[in-house]
Amino acid sequence: MTPEVISFGCRLNASESEAMRALAAQAGQDDAIIVNTCAVTAEAEAQARQAIRRAARDNPGRRIVVTGCAAQIAPQAWAALPGVARVIGNADKLDPAIWAALDTPVPVSDVMAARAAPVHPVAHAASRARALVQVQQGCDHRCTFCVIPFGRGPSRSVPPEAVVAQVRALVARGHREVVLTGVDITSYGPDLPGGPTLGALARRVLAEVPDLPRLRLSSLDPAEMDAELWRLLAEEPRLMPHLHLSLQHGSDLILKRMKRRHRRADAVALCDRARRLRPDIAFGADLIAGFPTEGEADVAATLDLIEACGLTFLHVFPYSERPGTPAARMPQLPVPLRRERAARLREAGRAAMRRFLQGRLGRREEVLLEAPDRGHSAHFAPVRLRGVAGARGELRVLRAVACDDDGLIAEAA
Repeated sequence: MTPEVISFGCRLNASESEAMRALAAQAGQDDAIIVNTCAVTAEAEAQARQAIRRAARDNPGRRIVVTGCAAQIAPQAWAALPGVARVIGNADKLDPAIWAALDTPVPVSDVMAARAAPVHPVAHAASRARALVQVQQGCDHRCTFCVIPFGRGPSRSVPPEAVVAQVRALVARGHREVVLTGVDITSYGPDLPGGPTLGALARRVLAEVPDLPRLRLSSLDPAEMDAELWRLLAEEPRLMPHLHLSLQHGSDLILKRMKRRHRRADAVALCDRARRLRPDIAFGADLIAGFPTEGEADVAATLDLIEACGLTFLHVFPYSERPGTPAARMPQLPVPLRRERAARLREAGRAAMRRFLQGRLGRREEVLLEAPDRGHSAHFAPVRLRGVAGARGELRVLRAVACDDDGLIAEAA
């Protein structure tokens, strides 16, 4: 028997889940079932509760340990679920001592509100080829729809030398691509000596780990891209031509009510600037549908933003009211309308992705193989191989010959 992990939510949660699995195993907690919750949407919380009930039913006698943002915010509610033996706060879940003392009773009240605990460069092998490295934790901003600052605490950064050491170790183990991740990675650095920026960190990683072929960044706030990051985008081919942007909406009125720090024109200008520096760049984006007070004109503005920015890979979320947030007190839209508007955005996203994939046909693509017959291109487009195979972790230059709704199909170049 080995520790089992059930993880919900973001890439950061995925990284931390694998770290907890290792910590539990090292502490001899082989019977633990670890549920790492997410608080971004009500659906994510509901899925975690269902998973806990199912785990308790299917695994009598095994201890269920619950952690993550939802558990941090409301520990008593999660502790009351069947089979839950322990709730661990976000500030403690990567502490080896906590896992070594898992049998020691701890009051649920001790989970409390998120603390500004030190943050460490947790790494997670997302595949045998790609790895995620946490460089930052927490958030200092207060978007009106978001509870994550209550679950993760204020922004804290991992020292650059610790990040470099982690990346160097991953490359030595055979990883060909590293993704720098966190809650709000564009906030990286002000809490560290000298105030390094995300761009400075990325440049240092690439300079000090010359054997790393590909560096990728997780979600970026368009209000905070620093000058060094722009220079790196223009100068460094090992920084992948793919930016995922936390845009959330295309209407200035809704962006203001969300308390975002950018406006529509800022998003368009950012994409135009990036495309001038890196003409082949691809953009992903997070978008919320059905935010309180959203009207048809606001929906149209978001649909138009997909075209204006040339967005390709969309993560669309129907708005989910979170108790305690300002947006939850605003006039709410009916849930079916939120879902219908999210479906419209997703269809627009599928059409944009089809256009992007069709534009890659006939081109040579450098593909990082995550299995003998599939991988991802530099733009993070899914690629399936036809008539050729390779080894996991291999970088292959192939020619895109076809595409479908699942991505590119490539053959030997």
